[in-house]
Amino acid sequence: MTTDAPPPEASLAILDDWANIASKHFSHIPNLTVTSFPETLSPSNPSELNDLVTRLRPYTIISTMRERTPLPSSLLSQLPNLRLILTTGIRNASIDLTHCKSHSITIAGTKGTRPTYYDAQGNPIHTSPSVSRPSTPPNTATSLSPLPPGYSSTTQHTLSLLLALTSRIPFDDHALKTSPSAWQSGLTMPLAGKTLGVVGLGKLGAQFARACALALGMKVVAWSSSLTQERADGAAREVGLGLGLGLGAAGAIRAVGKAELFAVADVVSVHYVLSERSRGLVGRRELEGMKRGAVLVNTARGPVVDEEALLDVLERGRIRGAALDVFWSREPLEGDSRWRTTEWGKDGRGEVVLSPHMGYVNESTMEGWYAEQAVDVERWVRGEEVGFRIA
Repeated sequence: MTTDAPPPEASLAILDDWANIASKHFSHIPNLTVTSFPETLSPSNPSELNDLVTRLRPYTIISTMRERTPLPSSLLSQLPNLRLILTTGIRNASIDLTHCKSHSITIAGTKGTRPTYYDAQGNPIHTSPSVSRPSTPPNTATSLSPLPPGYSSTTQHTLSLLLALTSRIPFDDHALKTSPSAWQSGLTMPLAGKTLGVVGLGKLGAQFARACALALGMKVVAWSSSLTQERADGAAREVGLGLGLGLGAAGAIRAVGKAELFAVADVVSVHYVLSERSRGLVGRRELEGMKRGAVLVNTARGPVVDEEALLDVLERGRIRGAALDVFWSREPLEGDSRWRTTEWGKDGRGEVVLSPHMGYVNESTMEGWYAEQAVDVERWVRGEEVGFRIA
């Protein structure tokens, strides 16, 4: 199936490529002008909206990365040349779909089925015979094949944050590198035999439960608004948790009430999808109900947790600490954010480990997304349908 004929000269604006990896995926496409804009601007700010319009007005194609730069109608209506938006994933709530449909702007998503693989020498192996890309530059990584089924880089990163916090790795690393006399100055938190509380037992929550139970010897309790013990057993069965423990799936993850989870858990890990119903789901009551020696990990979405309440319990040392990959405002995190301080862990404050929303930013996924986008550009300039059309 063909699309509306694209203009003879296509131009691509790449937005928010903070890792500087996108351009090489498009460099082989003939007669395509490519410009990267890594500095993120917000269309909700009037001044930055004007700058965005000036920046993007000449381009026929925009490549976006998730929701880093929203594309509302207030911006899109001022981009008369725009014909194609490339986004990542199968949906993007920050793009005005109604405007795009009414103005014949195609939106192409990615399905995560990487169209290009690389061999051990970094040479591209093309899995789509209809697309010839002999000039595609090799990737520097030795292997960028997709993750095996049942595994997620978000789970890996969540576990990394937990271990970094409870083993004091960032604090001790910083001390050893900045002070000639620094040595042991605190104690680590053992996790074997402790209780993990999973808030939101979906795919990622169940994967993280498996990792903590099998690798760290933790007990697991879970809560979500519709969770039953039967569903918890099913989640355990799907990830092989009961089998890995030498048990049946029944009871490997114990479904509990919300208040009980926060009362008994030594580690609370948030895996809830953000919606209007889940906004502030972990509030002051829940945080105040945690053990004093407990920690909270959030790799889901910042607003699922009440920010002011979390800051308060950490600044008072009411809980041991928190590890966060997600925040409450636009990305990147503002320079004057209260989270950006080296005072955590001092003078009675809880310890805090931060990462800049890295849960999904693995090389296989990111390179794969841009590879899919490049294939869609090739299809589009030939007048063909894109691989996964959102609008």
